[in-house]
Amino acid sequence: METFSSWMILCILVAMGTLAPHVEARPFFVFGDSLVDNGNNNYLATSARADSPPYGIDYPSHRPTGRFSNGLNIPDLISERMGTESTLPYLSPELTGERLLVGANFASAGVGVLNDTGIQFLNIIRIYKQLEYFQQYQSRVSTLIGAEQTQALVNQALVLITLGGNDFVNNYYLVPFSARSRQFSLPDYVRYVISEYRKVLVRLYELGARRVLVTGTGPMGCVPAELAQRSPTGQCAVELQRAAALFNPQLEQMVSGVNSEIGSQVFIAANTRRMTTDFISNPAAYGFVTSKIACCGQGLYNGIGLCTPLSNLCPNRDIYAFWDAFHPSERANRIIVQRIFTGSDEYMKPMNLSTILALDSKT
Repeated sequence: METFSSWMILCILVAMGTLAPHVEARPFFVFGDSLVDNGNNNYLATSARADSPPYGIDYPSHRPTGRFSNGLNIPDLISERMGTESTLPYLSPELTGERLLVGANFASAGVGVLNDTGIQFLNIIRIYKQLEYFQQYQSRVSTLIGAEQTQALVNQALVLITLGGNDFVNNYYLVPFSARSRQFSLPDYVRYVISEYRKVLVRLYELGARRVLVTGTGPMGCVPAELAQRSPTGQCAVELQRAAALFNPQLEQMVSGVNSEIGSQVFIAANTRRMTTDFISNPAAYGFVTSKIACCGQGLYNGIGLCTPLSNLCPNRDIYAFWDAFHPSERANRIIVQRIFTGSDEYMKPMNLSTILALDSKT
């Protein structure tokens, strides 16, 4: 039985390209916040959860999965485009044996770059804990396929990391006169978050990541929650827009600097602010009836409180840019992922994901 099991794992590794010279289906690892969480928070005592209807209404099972979406999220859609199955949450009891070889999702709703971000959510997987779990994952895989093949699997994997938004929305701007806003001016705070983010990326590299998509924040002042709280006229909230305008260019510069130090294009900066601004500023061009009102919610712009079974719910999610007060709809996520795969260097620096996959298939 053990021989058969080993043979099966060997077959999977060959199919995945781990033992073959060409990268075909590659493992995928995901780190970050609610934009990319596939359900880890379902297993935690936290208020940052998406495990009740109508979340998941358009997911294949039509049931909530812990994704902050009406359907598929950005990691799901990247997996779909690569022709691989979605990665399971690391905390899922189903993530065992051969399923580990597909990769894992370590993301946790509510987290930021900084450890004090999201403290109101109590028990969430902060970013350095996510990286600890990545180490633990590698130990688990080593028992299946050995240390050398595990290192090869991790080196060949695609990695996605999405952080930063919560450091503003759920920290600096969470309440008036927050601790961080008293400690730092906005420009100084942005520089501090970027310097801490750099340490996270360097640690990812030390742990074996060699192809990492790094997304910036969206236009944070334009989400329904911020419109409802800060902008009764419907104009994007000025201070949060200023934060995004400062943060995202500095993130690109930092990513470029880390690549220069390493001497390789390990990190790819995805300008999700630009991607999202495209359909927020001109929703009709992308088939949306609104980019201000969330599909699910209550109050002004459906931006007050949580999306629950008692909330207003739009009948057609495809014509809303935002699913809930903070998160894009599946259709909006598809537009973002399309840009990640095929966007020009206005969106993806130094290259888009299709180019990366083509290059890596030749090595």
